[in-house]
Amino acid sequence: MNVQAPEKPRLLAKYQQEIVPAMMKEFQFKNVMQVPRLQKVVVNMGVKEGKEDIKILEHLAGELSHIVGQKPLVTVAKKSISAFKLREGNPIGLKVTLRGLRMYEFLDRLFNIALPRIRDFRGYPASSFDGRGNYTIGIQEQMIFPEVEFDKIKKTQGMDITFVTSTDSNEHSRRLLELLGMPFRKPNFKP
Repeated sequence: MNVQAPEKPRLLAKYQQEIVPAMMKEFQFKNVMQVPRLQKVVVNMGVKEGKEDIKILEHLAGELSHIVGQKPLVTVAKKSISAFKLREGNPIGLKVTLRGLRMYEFLDRLFNIALPRIRDFRGYPASSFDGRGNYTIGIQEQMIFPEVEFDKIKKTQGMDITFVTSTDSNEHSRRLLELLGMPFRKPNFKP
């Protein structure tokens, strides 16, 4: 039986061959292990209709699994809130945590295929860091991904994508994402 090893994603090869040496030189890191790296990418989809119609939640779970290449986890309400007509245990969203090769393949498709398809897109603000080197972006609709078929969309749904890095510095994290291909907004641009 001849088993082939999976091919290294293009973005991972770029990180190892180009980004690590560039960041070591730019920030005067003495050791390769000091260079920040992506630990995981979390894709979160809040589906408020999930508690009333489970079929919409199942359909969106199928679309999300096509987009990221991994089965999503259904998130449930932790406590009841009467103002939102929400009970503890109701399904309210979907979540996927990507690591390793799948993470780099998803990022490559996100940066090079999906984000350029957004109409009038000028980049994401560099101010969305959380102070610990993590960055979160919001996407308005799942239709920007080529894996989603327009004819089969039952509901337009947005999602949040969080990039978790190994550094606590926003500056190092921003430079890492910039070198990976994240389109940041130019500093002089005013929306």
